[in-house]
Amino acid sequence: MGLQVSFELDDDDLEHFRLIMQHARSGAVRKSPEEIVATATDLLQERSDAKTSGFIAQRLRKLRTLLQMISDIEWRLPHAEVQRVLHALAYFSEPDDLIPDTIPGLGYLDDAIMIELVMRELQPEIEAYDEFCAYRSRTPKRGQAETDSVRESLQEKMRARRQDIAQAGENPPPQLLD
Repeated sequence: MGLQVSFELDDDDLEHFRLIMQHARSGAVRKSPEEIVATATDLLQERSDAKTSGFIAQRLRKLRTLLQMISDIEWRLPHAEVQRVLHALAYFSEPDDLIPDTIPGLGYLDDAIMIELVMRELQPEIEAYDEFCAYRSRTPKRGQAETDSVRESLQEKMRARRQDIAQAGENPPPQLLD
């Protein structure tokens, strides 16, 4: 029998996570994009192999989406958007965690919370990428021009949606990546 625990992060909590991300990003400037991706991939593999709760495992799957998004050759995410994703991955390339991973049951909780926060902020990118992957699955026989057109259209939609969210100001995600 499971136990559900809910909690709410207030503005002070979100500011704390923003500062942690800022610290991780400043440490990551010494690393190449390939190092950030490799470290995040290694940590994802290590954490995926460990016995984790469903809550944490679900967030780790979301992290995998970010890694796929920036390495997908057909998606060819523009540089500015790649940088946003790399900023999100910077936290996972840092050796020091808010909660040490060695604490049973709680060690990955800070990672799961950070994943949830960055996924909310990167929602337009993720939705566009998911649509692109669905397009590829539905259309196995497609030409390069068609693929390019769909990709460009979805990426434009992604940027417009991100701008709409910023202008609306309704329930905005915490600004961890800009």
